[in-house]
Amino acid sequence: MPLKAPSLRRRMACWLYEGMLLFAVVFIAGWLFSTLGQMRDAMDARRPLLQAFLFVVFGIYFAWFWSRGQTLAMKTWHLRIVDRQGRPVTQARALVRYLLSWVWFLPPLTAMAPYRLSGAEVALLIIGWVMVWAILSRFHPQGQFWHDALAGTRLVSSEDERQ
Repeated sequence: MPLKAPSLRRRMACWLYEGMLLFAVVFIAGWLFSTLGQMRDAMDARRPLLQAFLFVVFGIYFAWFWSRGQTLAMKTWHLRIVDRQGRPVTQARALVRYLLSWVWFLPPLTAMAPYRLSGAEVALLIIGWVMVWAILSRFHPQGQFWHDALAGTRLVSSEDERQ
């Protein structure tokens, strides 16, 4: 039986919940970095190092959880990540998916980099792109996100596996 993609609404709800949970990861990792690096303020010259550190921390977080099948948000929304054949993903494939998932943010961040945009303009640009990227999954034959197709992964309902 082919595993069908969960609804776009459910996947995006999980995506939003994951963002809220990542706040704790950012808080703890940022606190650790700034404490050990003795950063005094957010405009410290080491800010690019903090961003690189958070990029690595996120990569470790996602690769570790995805290679075990699901993050806490995915458990809550009964989603699971598998490879094209429905098997658990390897850490290497999870890392590839992590890198490809930056397509959710890199296009708008790249587009706005040369401009001085207000907070509202930045939010509108990012939210607009996220909506476009999510809707593009409607054009995938199995309804998957395109970064999943490129990574060789699929989001499936973990409820399907119990049947």
